[in-house]
Amino acid sequence: MNIGYASKTLGLPEGRMRFLAMRNASDERLAEAIGANLWALEAVIRYCGANGIRLFRIGSDVIPFGSSPANRLDWAHAFGERLAAIGALAARNQVRLSMHPGQYTVLNSPDDDVVRRAVADLAYHAAFLDALGTGAEAKVVLHVGGAYGDKEAALKRFVARCRELDAGVRRRLVVENDDRLFTAEDALAASEACGIPMVLDVLHHRLNRGPGGRDGLELLDAAARTWGPQDGPQKVHYAQQTPGRRLGSHADTIGLDGFLAFAASLEGRAPDVMLEVKDKNVSALKCLNALDAHGTTAVLERAWAAYKYSVLEHDQAVYQQVRNLLKDKAAYPVREFYRLVDGALARPAPPGSARNAAQHVWGYMSGAASARERASFARLMERYEGGQADLGAVKRHLARLAGRYGQEYLLHSYYFDL
Repeated sequence: MNIGYASKTLGLPEGRMRFLAMRNASDERLAEAIGANLWALEAVIRYCGANGIRLFRIGSDVIPFGSSPANRLDWAHAFGERLAAIGALAARNQVRLSMHPGQYTVLNSPDDDVVRRAVADLAYHAAFLDALGTGAEAKVVLHVGGAYGDKEAALKRFVARCRELDAGVRRRLVVENDDRLFTAEDALAASEACGIPMVLDVLHHRLNRGPGGRDGLELLDAAARTWGPQDGPQKVHYAQQTPGRRLGSHADTIGLDGFLAFAASLEGRAPDVMLEVKDKNVSALKCLNALDAHGTTAVLERAWAAYKYSVLEHDQAVYQQVRNLLKDKAAYPVREFYRLVDGALARPAPPGSARNAAQHVWGYMSGAASARERASFARLMERYEGGQADLGAVKRHLARLAGRYGQEYLLHSYYFDL
């Protein structure tokens, strides 16, 4: 099973995208942002390849205002060589790329201006994937859109507009079921009518099934038949509901019990699975480790190196329990490892534990720090302990120092992101 995640990579500062406000979108600043974002995308692809992550969804803002008149640059030409090199890098690392326009890209709107912008946005996404040199397996995911008081008419409008799209855009397009309006059966009908593949979103199907609908495996097989050889392996979106939040809210992290039950339910099927979860690559690595039949303690030790100060911040007792768990080098207690880690991170960080973790992290920089920096950190900790500064301020300060003093171990941990 290939597993991937979307947009943001935690614990990878060199993979952070740059964003621009429209008022600052001069040609010069756009070129600078695009250049920086392409370096970031390259770093993410290298990270995915090194960690066995085979899917990555590129954020739409990789080219700021890509489909807007605010961006007048011929970016595909100006950055053509770099884009082609990034696409080749993805191919070498076996990382399948995709994109997913945002909620305002609505092809079935009754408003002609909204439709015009949606068509332009889809063309931009397809053009970006074209510039990378990817084949038709690199997809652009789209929801059917709104119902506008007449769901049947809205579905027909989507199909008609989809058929009118340029062939180069349509070859990349896939349609996905949503959690409120258009069920998996609706998306499948649109897929078949448009001649484009369908992505089954597992959580959306659970929340928005519709009366008399087929079960998950039947729909998975029906969706699989919409994927032709040129489209690459079938893709599925997998998320988990956050307890106590609005239905459809993606969980902070993927719970292993639920994910492994889902994987087992596939009964020999092996679609590409895109995780939609707030901790992104963290959950992707977790799921890959849990599925690894030949995992070793060394795998968990690498994971622990990224987690350790986040866990220490939340629960000092669990921090010690994990250290003890990993002493047996012949074992692979992957489920117990993540049960402890996830349980700790789900609890609020007590001030004492948070202070202890911050002091441990500060220890990496304290020897190199100037007298002024040592005094500044001491004052900040006093303010935190007195309730005048929050933990976020402490961690941002430590992150700046870690960057200044080249503390790669810290910068590539999850401490500054979780």
